[in-house]
Order: sequence, then structure tokens, then C-alpha cells
Amino acid sequence: MGSMGRICVALLVIQASIPNNSTPPLVIVPGNLGNRLEAKIDKPTLTCYNRTTRRSSNSPGVQVRVPGFGQTYPIEYLDDNKLAGYFHTMVEHLASVGYSRNETIRGAPYDWRLAPNENEEYLVKLRELVEEMYEQYQKPVYLLGHSMGCHYVLYFLNQQPQAWKDRYIKGFISLGAPWGGAVKPLRVMASGNNDGIPMISNIKIREEQRMTTTNPWMLPFDGFWPKDHVFVSTPTTNYTNQDYKRFFTDINFEDGWHMWEDTKNLTGDLHPPGVEVWCMYGVGLPTPVTYIYDEAFPNADPVDFVYADGDDTVGSFSMSLCKRWIGKQSKPVHVTEFIGLTHLDIVYNEKVLNLIQYILEGKSETPSDIDVRV
Repeated sequence: MGSMGRICVALLVIQASIPNNSTPPLVIVPGNLGNRLEAKIDKPTLTCYNRTTRRSSNSPGVQVRVPGFGQTYPIEYLDDNKLAGYFHTMVEHLASVGYSRNETIRGAPYDWRLAPNENEEYLVKLRELVEEMYEQYQKPVYLLGHSMGCHYVLYFLNQQPQAWKDRYIKGFISLGAPWGGAVKPLRVMASGNNDGIPMISNIKIREEQRMTTTNPWMLPFDGFWPKDHVFVSTPTTNYTNQDYKRFFTDINFEDGWHMWEDTKNLTGDLHPPGVEVWCMYGVGLPTPVTYIYDEAFPNADPVDFVYADGDDTVGSFSMSLCKRWIGKQSKPVHVTEFIGLTHLDIVYNEKVLNLIQYILEGKSETPSDIDVRV
């Protein structure tokens, strides 16, 4: 613990600045719902899924675009009035230590309704952005992802040749990644979830949430969770990861089954990314791992929950699966658990921001755990 203790002390010291010429470039990939989408709509339904083409598309009369690729504003705040902050605190922190918005720190927003197999253009743009920053600053680039954005980064890295990664990527910082999938999307697709927005009912938003291929993609991966773990329990049926087809049939959302079949293998084997990894996530908070419904299923909220350890949104079992990469790739894998830290607060918390700064300064070794309650 001697060296780890010295690291913890170092984390408490925030340097006044890092000279710009030594600032390693950074690209941030947000999570689900994590950047602005702009829509021009003359009908209520936004997306459709075609079972024949196995593709999603905007409905006729609907145009959706992702503004500000390469800039930080669409991930700092999710609205023009700056009411819904996301990466603003992190970007501000990095700007205070020598980073420059839209220059050495860039955002890589995307259409988070679509899984990466339907977002080929985005993956090309992300690669070009990394290469552009490398050429401009003559330094390899750090990639930072949050939540589902980490799976996007993993998918992206798994598509690149190792020689490309060795040249252009300095490392991958992952925050709150559901590496083995998450239980929450089952509730989202069954009965809807308004994510705490009181004026929107869960059931009314369910239809829109069922139109995104990213929700089926993030279902608990069947290669990692116990086959007998019950994710959804009703008076008549217990649903495990062996029962997804029946689950989608019973909630009257059979397109969801086809979406899951199209996406389950995108990152489902957790193939190592082939770059140095810093895997950070919250632990120590009760997190639902089973949703219990009464006979009103699926058209009413769960009536009870079974909890396990996690960050209040994703279970620590899933987030800790990055440990499996240790020894499976030549590049190091560092894991830090933040005790008492929630899934969203990981992008705001001062101790996390200090650790990210510490990593970007070129110091690889990190503590195995940090208690944010202290």
C-alpha cells in the first residue's frame, strides 16, 4: 500500500495549470441520452425498425441530426438554456488545468438511439477526429467514455488494427461502463422509465424508448450473467437471460427480439480493446438487479425490487468485468472503484476529476479504491 498511499496524496493536489504544449489530446464519448439531438418533426413517431433490412430509420417527415461533432457544447449541456448539465463540470476542470475547448479536448456526440452497427458514419468520423488531433498535437489521443459510451469506444477500438491503436491511442478511460450489460433496459422496454422527469409518465415514454436499438443492445449479456438469475419476475413468469424471446413476446414488442439478435454480438464477448485502460466505477450503493411486477405487467411500474451492489444504476458485477482484460492484452488495465459514487455523479465528482487529470499527466498507476463519502 506504500505507493498507493502516495498516489492518493497526489490526487488531492490540483495543479494550477498544465502547459498547453504538454496537454495530451482527449476525446469524450458520452453515454445514452448524453448529447443533443436536433429534430424537425411533423409526426409523433421518430424512428422505425425494419425487420427485413434489419435497420432503423427516421419516420417519413422526421429529420434528426447530431449537432456539434468535435465540439464540447453538445455534451456539456443537453439544452440551450444550460439547465441539464452533463460533461460541463469535467470540461471546466480540464480547462482550468490547461485544456482548450474544441482544441485539445473534443466531444464526439452521436445518435445514441442507434447501436454502432447502424452508426458506421460516426465511427469513420471518430477515427478521422483521432487522426486529426494526433497530427495537430503530435501526441497519441486519450478516449474517455461514460456508461454506454464505453461500449461505443470498445466497439470502435475492436474495429481498428493494432498498429493503428499503437500509433494513435494513448489510452481509454472508462466511467461507469455496464461491461456485462445492464438490468435497467428490461424495465425501460417493459414499462418505461422517465429517468426522474416528473411531467412525463413512464408508460407514455415507453413507445419512444422501444424505438432505440441501444436498449436491446445493453441487455445483460448471456455469456457473463448466471443463467438462472431472474431479471424480471411476474406472477406467472420469471425471465432470465435465456428467456429474452419470451420476454419480448409477452411485452408485445417482438421487434425488440430482432434488435437484440442484431446487436448481442457487437461487444458481447468483451474482446480486449488493445490499449491501456483505466476502468472506474461506483460501488457500495443498492442497485436493482431484479424487477418484480404484479399482474398489471407490463403496463404498470414494478412493485418491488431485488438489490445488489452497484452505483444505483448498474451492478458492480457488470462494471467489474473489465478486470477480465488483465493479462489478456499486452497493455495494462487499471481498475479503481469509487465507494459511494452514483452512476451519473462519476462525471462530476471532484475525486474522479482529479484522478482523470492525474492520468492525463502521464501517471499510470491508480489506487484500487477511493471512498467519496469521506
